Amino acid sequence: MTKTKVLLVGESWATSATHYKGFDQFGSVTFHLGAEPLVAALRDSPFELTYMPAHEAAQGFPFAAEGLAGYDVILLSDIGANTLLLPPEVWLQGRPVPNRLKLIRDWTERGGGLAMIGGYFSFQGIDGRARWRRTPVEDALPVTCLPYDDRLEVPEGFVAELAPGAAGHPIFRGVPQPLPLLLGANEVVARPGAEVLARLPESEGGHPLLVTGRHGAGRTLAWTSDIGPHWLPQPFVDWEGYGTLWRNMLGWLAGRDA
Repeated sequence: MTKTKVLLVGESWATSATHYKGFDQFGSVTFHLGAEPLVAALRDSPFELTYMPAHEAAQGFPFAAEGLAGYDVILLSDIGANTLLLPPEVWLQGRPVPNRLKLIRDWTERGGGLAMIGGYFSFQGIDGRARWRRTPVEDALPVTCLPYDDRLEVPEGFVAELAPGAAGHPIFRGVPQPLPLLLGANEVVARPGAEVLARLPESEGGHPLLVTGRHGAGRTLAWTSDIGPHWLPQPFVDWEGYGTLWRNMLGWLAGRDA
């Protein structure tokens, strides 16, 4: 059986810290991968995942349609638009290159499955710095971004509310209900004609959590919370439905949900 090929872009970061010990100090740098729960969930599955960390995407993400032709699904997760807009050729050398946000939009229109996953550098993100609003990628998504910091921090946690009939959608097939607690999400606005399958509770504003839609011949999805901690805490990762939910989302995006 041919595997569904998935490209995950983002979900990595480096942290620089300064340690003070009396008169003395020293620095340290650590590197983190945020999508390890998803990588584990897709192991030995019908999905072949290529994980492109954020620092590799500036030059590693394809500059031509041929480079994306081998993928069925693209996941953009916790990576700002600037990483794809400002590769070294542009930022350091002042040379023109193809606009990869337009490349993603056009790839989706031709039949690709595109999803954006929530995070501090997804949608509009912290302090508005993710900067996906009014981009070609936003044109393809089933939601629009706010023009400012869109984080919904819910430290006490919330349980998603499914739309009427959503439990019968292929994305929720075999997924136990209710979903475990989540600790946050990005606030977005569903486009007319998009299908909102799950929301935050009304007490938290009722904002969309899981939205599906179409762009041309392609399928699109927005999951406004995280892949793993912190917004999607460890008990959600350990939950029996975690892997099923993600595999169902990927299957739907690839059009293999029958």
